Amino acid sequence: MGQTGWAGWGRQRWVWGLAAVAAVCCLATIVVFAPGYLSPDSLDQLRQAQAKRPLTDWHPPVLSLVWRALIAVTGSITSMLVVQSLVFWAALWVLAWCVWALTGSRGGSLAVLGLGPAPFVLTFVGVVWKDVHAAFALLAACAVAFTGLRLRQRGTDPRPAVRWGLLWLGVLFLAYAMLVRKNAFLAAIPVFVMLVLALWGTPGRRTWVTCTAALVAGLVVPAAAISLFAAPLQTKQGAQIMLDDLVHVLTVDELRSADAPPALRERLVASARECERVGALSDAYWACYQRPADGLRGDSGALTSLWLREMSGHVPQYLQYRLLLFTTLLFETDYAYKAGITRNDLGVEVAHPRLEDMLGTYVNGMVEDLPWLFRGWFWLAVAVVLTVRPGKGAFAMPIRALGISSAAYILGYLPIMPATDFRYVYWPAIACALGLVLLWAGRGTAPPPPESPGARTGRAVTAHRPAGAGDQSPAR
Repeated sequence: MGQTGWAGWGRQRWVWGLAAVAAVCCLATIVVFAPGYLSPDSLDQLRQAQAKRPLTDWHPPVLSLVWRALIAVTGSITSMLVVQSLVFWAALWVLAWCVWALTGSRGGSLAVLGLGPAPFVLTFVGVVWKDVHAAFALLAACAVAFTGLRLRQRGTDPRPAVRWGLLWLGVLFLAYAMLVRKNAFLAAIPVFVMLVLALWGTPGRRTWVTCTAALVAGLVVPAAAISLFAAPLQTKQGAQIMLDDLVHVLTVDELRSADAPPALRERLVASARECERVGALSDAYWACYQRPADGLRGDSGALTSLWLREMSGHVPQYLQYRLLLFTTLLFETDYAYKAGITRNDLGVEVAHPRLEDMLGTYVNGMVEDLPWLFRGWFWLAVAVVLTVRPGKGAFAMPIRALGISSAAYILGYLPIMPATDFRYVYWPAIACALGLVLLWAGRGTAPPPPESPGARTGRAVTAHRPAGAGDQSPAR
């Protein structure tokens, strides 16, 4: 075997070594979190997946429907934990492989895999939450985009079938992210732009229109199918945000004299007093509200009308309240670790309590030692830096996209944030950490080659490059 052959074999061995590390980490994740850590929200969606209660749209029903399908196939609720762990570690492995292929940096590829065990990432990896699913779907879309970058690095444009296949795979992940977390579209759009630029380099107008149409179809078709065939019960969950604003912006006297149905007016007054008594700055529906039997369905219309009338006359107070709540998310970010499984009537318990204790000790210890890793302000600051200064190497475009995605996602919570949990900063934490690793690993590397003339017509045209340009640089 010649020198080139041995070098190629060595590169492949490293890729499979990364795969082995990712597989071991994935298995360890499943064992530690089994059968999946479940909050009250998770248990509610599990009951819907098991058809023990009607399907609702309080949480996007796609998660419950996927879980229902997995339970039907496997007979185990742990299947959801297995799938989300596989997606997470497979995405990190593909990203690590692409970093290795594009830079020849073993340290850089290992650093990508090293994001998984980081405390601010590992904390929620096995928690069945829509926030986690959205983050992992976005990460998987990034892995698809990097696969496009790696293929273009070879100097031969991917065949049209490969290019469009990768686009549809990326669209699938992006659509799921937006279906499972409504506000994830703010984070998904920059990742979508990254995906298209990674696959085409310099896409024309027709390509942009076609790719955008694919994204819209990937989102609208399953959403319509869920609404038509699954028919989830409409809960009017969006009124929860309006309830928060009314209770915390208006005074008790203003609520008492508000133009609203008497029963609703009494509930709002009682809610405002209770929120003040218990010190609840947000999430009034669960913390302070005297919930009727039909939840928000009966109150949603009156709440919406009252909100539209009152907020227009209380703009300064509204802005102050929302800014106060957002500042709390940034500087007093809460709920950095979800311990085990909430007590329930389903008989679901943590499989390995001592491993749960070990994980809690690790994450909570790091929360005390390095609290800034679990604070919204830190990841927002990193996102801004990555957006403004993404470097000039091979990863400049993806780094900027990750920065914009993270900043948009955090800032998007300003008018709608229901609480100050770290899970609302989970995707930015993952994306920004990945961006920092890429910034370090891609230093001194050249951007990927531009699209060759044959790409628009689907022909594979080899780009002109100096001899030996395709060889990997020495490992760093």
